[in-house]
Amino acid sequence: MDEERLAQTLHNYERKVLSVLDKESTVSEISSKSGLKDIEVMRGLQWLENKGIVKLREDVKEIVELDSNGEKYREGGLPERRFLKFVKKDTPVSEILKEAKLSNEEVSVCLGVLKGKAAIAIRKDKELMVSILPQGEKILQKESLEELFLKKKFPILLSELTDEDKFALDSLRKRKNIVKVETRKIRKAELTEFGRKLSKSGIKFEETYDRLTPAMVRDGSWANKKFRRYDVKINVPLVFGGKKQHYARFLDDVRGKFISLGFSEMFGPIVETEFWDMDALFMPQFHSARDIHAAYYVKEPKYGKLDNYIVERVKESHEIGKGTISKGWQYKFDVNKTKQLILRTQGTALSARMLASKELKIPGKYFGIARCFRPDVVDATHSADFNQVEGIVIEEGLNFRHLKGLLKMFAEEFAETDQIKITPAYFPFTEPSAELHAKHPELGWIELGGSGIFRPELVKPLLGREISVLAWGLGIDRLAMFKLGIKDIRELFSHNLDFLKDVKVV
Repeated sequence: MDEERLAQTLHNYERKVLSVLDKESTVSEISSKSGLKDIEVMRGLQWLENKGIVKLREDVKEIVELDSNGEKYREGGLPERRFLKFVKKDTPVSEILKEAKLSNEEVSVCLGVLKGKAAIAIRKDKELMVSILPQGEKILQKESLEELFLKKKFPILLSELTDEDKFALDSLRKRKNIVKVETRKIRKAELTEFGRKLSKSGIKFEETYDRLTPAMVRDGSWANKKFRRYDVKINVPLVFGGKKQHYARFLDDVRGKFISLGFSEMFGPIVETEFWDMDALFMPQFHSARDIHAAYYVKEPKYGKLDNYIVERVKESHEIGKGTISKGWQYKFDVNKTKQLILRTQGTALSARMLASKELKIPGKYFGIARCFRPDVVDATHSADFNQVEGIVIEEGLNFRHLKGLLKMFAEEFAETDQIKITPAYFPFTEPSAELHAKHPELGWIELGGSGIFRPELVKPLLGREISVLAWGLGIDRLAMFKLGIKDIRELFSHNLDFLKDVKVV
């Protein structure tokens, strides 16, 4: 693009920056000369850099600035001068404090500073009495190095201070909130060879307009205005727009798919009783999974509230299989233990609650997205807290063939793979039981979850009658790894901004 056409693409910020840019200028210098704000100068410089007209660089410098008290003393003078003006012979400190309008803290500083400069004499009577000395009279006649320093234009580069300035700075830094020294990045800009050529080309950087407004069209003023040419090929800074967290978005997508398939969503508490998490699922209280190492128990409160009528029916199912052809587990059910509170270990607790709910519809299809917790060794495919997609399908006459079709559909729909294996498994609450495995392109075969048909000993105590209930619980975290192309399950909850900027969002 030639100089003339390039000049027509320049924004007004760029034009104003170019009009005041010397061989090398800081952002603050350009801002002062152009009348632009610092942020407007930076935008103009970045756009000019993209066009190859200027080159930006950053220098790390130590900067001296006035602090809160420094701003105050710059206007009203240092406390010691105000103090000294009211000192005669044997003047009470309380009188000076009142006349000079100083705080007790400032008076203490003044006494120390002026005593150190041999400007005053102090004696103790009923209260402190102060007298001015000849050196004090001299101090009143001219400004001190500290006062002259405060009148300078700040901020100042530490490297540019004279010896007298450094002495004043060291003196003031010993006092509270007068000056501060900070390390700061100083942005500088200089014209490139092309930029110098452009600035010497005689092109007039006239004001242009970025857009055609309705007002210009109505009054016809657009005909006499110059509009900026847009360069659609120019490289622009990469912008990371706001987006929903990748895993949260995936869960929303999963939720939407189940609802579109006619499923209704189930909900339940994270802090659950052993009853709904295990006992209502016909899991015996002596089962190895009930050991404290397989669940997180709540310390306080230790027990939750339950419906005694439902508890009694589940108790009888455990003990003797009442109402079914089963003999139960043949042990003494502990009613107190079933009330213990734990962190939910499986999403199947939602299904148990739904079977006992008055909201249950038959036939019906239900799903839930449940946060669950189990002690585990954390690695690329395991976590101590995880999500499950849990669901049931309830209707007369369902069998294992229906369950296999359901699992195959889930693998294809959510894991996006047709390479699946359904293998026999054991769960205390289903018979038959099966596990679903799917093949990840990089991680290989991964277990996605368990499934089966609920046993009558589970269904009848909660529902009041026997009926076919297909049940499944899938590890949605691992399904998300398939969908999002993630190799490490911990990245589902990553706080790494670089990762979050680039991660795929479904």
